[in-house]
Amino acid sequence: MKRTTYLNYSKVTLLAVITLIFYSCAEQEKDTAPWIPLFDNETLNGWSQKGGEAKYEVREGTIVGTTVSNTPNSFLTSDKMYGNFILELDYKVEPSMNSGIQIRSNSYPHYNDGRVHGYQIEIDPSDRAWSAGIYDEARRGWLHPIADDNTAAKQAFKQNDWNHYRIEAIGDTLKTWINGVPASNLVDDQTASGFIGLQVHSINSDQKEGTEIIWKNIRILTDSLDNYAQKSPLPLVDQKNQLTKNESDQGWKMLWDGETTEGWKSARSDSFPEKGWVIENGVLTVLHSGGEESTAGGDIVTTEKYSNFELMLDFKLTEGANSGIKYYVDTELNQGPGSSIGLEYQILDDEKHPDAKLGNHEGSRTVASLYDLIQADVNKPIHPIGEWNTAHIISKNNQVEHYLNGAKVLEYERKSDTYRKLVSESKYVTWPNFGELDSGQILLQDHGDRVSFKNVKIKPLTNN
Repeated sequence: MKRTTYLNYSKVTLLAVITLIFYSCAEQEKDTAPWIPLFDNETLNGWSQKGGEAKYEVREGTIVGTTVSNTPNSFLTSDKMYGNFILELDYKVEPSMNSGIQIRSNSYPHYNDGRVHGYQIEIDPSDRAWSAGIYDEARRGWLHPIADDNTAAKQAFKQNDWNHYRIEAIGDTLKTWINGVPASNLVDDQTASGFIGLQVHSINSDQKEGTEIIWKNIRILTDSLDNYAQKSPLPLVDQKNQLTKNESDQGWKMLWDGETTEGWKSARSDSFPEKGWVIENGVLTVLHSGGEESTAGGDIVTTEKYSNFELMLDFKLTEGANSGIKYYVDTELNQGPGSSIGLEYQILDDEKHPDAKLGNHEGSRTVASLYDLIQADVNKPIHPIGEWNTAHIISKNNQVEHYLNGAKVLEYERKSDTYRKLVSESKYVTWPNFGELDSGQILLQDHGDRVSFKNVKIKPLTNN
């Protein structure tokens, strides 16, 4: 009898010890991070809908998105903008549906009539299994699909059940986890801040209207992120100076490789300048040398010539700086002082450089203008000095367009009567047939001010 009592007492004691250890460990692992809920479990306060007309409603402490026919992608977006953060949430999606979580995303009137664009953390219940991969919505396409050898992430998604995402956006690094499994580890600095969005994807005629995706437990950290950030065992994928899969499929090519001078040379010789230009951390920079035109390292040009093309690059100005992107350049035209001759997409600090107030036509020397000929739209979206901007030039069959940060800021027709009249009234009147070459080089200008470039890419176009 005593033996039985003793054994029972031992079992109780052992159970108590195990319970104590369990609760002790639970206390040690208790999440003390200062999470901020983004959803109050009752209303959609703090959220707004953009894009399509899918239905969003609150149901039993969750946000439910429902597909609607004949409408584009829909997004329920946070009213607040976020730069650096750690985001966690749970979602459940039907197997036939595609969706995603937008981060650092934006919607501007000048960008495709307000279309939502930016980073998207993919929700992909298909056999492809790219859930928690990183897509660039309405811009560059896939940045970081789930690698074939990351079988753990591919197998982590749970069909017809709740899935958990952890998303870290700190500086230029984006990391994702699906159900605790590392999925993506990307370096990209295209967008530093924006809203968070819950996507209901558009559906085609073969898909069922009324399909649902559900979200809950949406919370964010914005302070002391270094204390809570997690290391990812995945290798970093650096998108700088790299084409996305979509860009490669569309025929884009890197015009500068981000590391060497290959494909470029001085406008005045067959070699790259020995001074005045530096390559560092994937950035090509023309150094400050006093603000004079082509008196230090000098302009650099492509070794190849281009006829019809799309050109895109990122540029960053310093205070008071002046530079330019020239196209249809013939380096033989001007062998004297100054820059080589060609049409110029102006790069300028409009606020601090006096050139902004000069030119034959008012405003024709401001940033993104066709230098000395046509002023860019005064409402152009320009980022502050020290931040990156994206220049985009399209020239096809003499129809030319300039874009700045996604907004079309001017267009004109080369060789037209209107164009030739503008040239006759400009500083270029002394150059016969200025800007009318059928093909020419691309030039980055040394105007004696520090200006940086990266992500320089070109897409040759056909004559049709």
